[in-house]
Amino acid sequence: MRSPKSSRLLEQLGLGWDTPGLIAGVDEAGRGPLAGPVVAAAVILDERQPVRGLGDSKTISPRRRERLFDEIRAKALACCIAEASVEEIDRLNILQATLLAMRRAVGGLRLLPQRVLVDGNRLPLLAMPAAAIVRGDAKVPAISAASILAKVYRDRLCLAMDLAHPVYGFARHKGYPTADHLAALRAHGACPLHRSSYAPVRAVLLQAALARTAGDAE
Repeated sequence: MRSPKSSRLLEQLGLGWDTPGLIAGVDEAGRGPLAGPVVAAAVILDERQPVRGLGDSKTISPRRRERLFDEIRAKALACCIAEASVEEIDRLNILQATLLAMRRAVGGLRLLPQRVLVDGNRLPLLAMPAAAIVRGDAKVPAISAASILAKVYRDRLCLAMDLAHPVYGFARHKGYPTADHLAALRAHGACPLHRSSYAPVRAVLLQAALARTAGDAE
């Protein structure tokens, strides 16, 4: 059953949902990077076990995010983290791949939510009613929790990516197009973890293809 606290939050958000039931929050991490999967998380919080200090994951220190990651997973009624791969990003585009990861995260919850609140202004195709909340990671605790799970999980993926391909510095920039990353991309070319549909990667791949063609012609 939905608590009075949840009902007040929905009223504040202007949502006229009056059917009782579990509410899941959903958010993603990794739309902007040039490499690696996009990650989404879905969380159903337990109001009897509140998690203190939730908020937009980008405003929380890495150490604090790590602690909250473990606390959320321990206290939530249900949570699920899902990915859409680099191949899916390049084939579908980043928006559709993000929505796919969100749909997988909701579908992976061990409890079925009756309603879903998603950060941003676009919604995945779901079997239950859902609402998009702009800046939801700063307004809705369940979305904040999902934001933290997705961010920490993806940062950990980037550490593994760094071990596999150390020349790019994934542990530092997490795949984002920093000056160091772009320089490494130009120096070493793209690796299988890079998103070929993104302009900086596409340009490097095109340059490499032209160089091979020129070499074959000699």
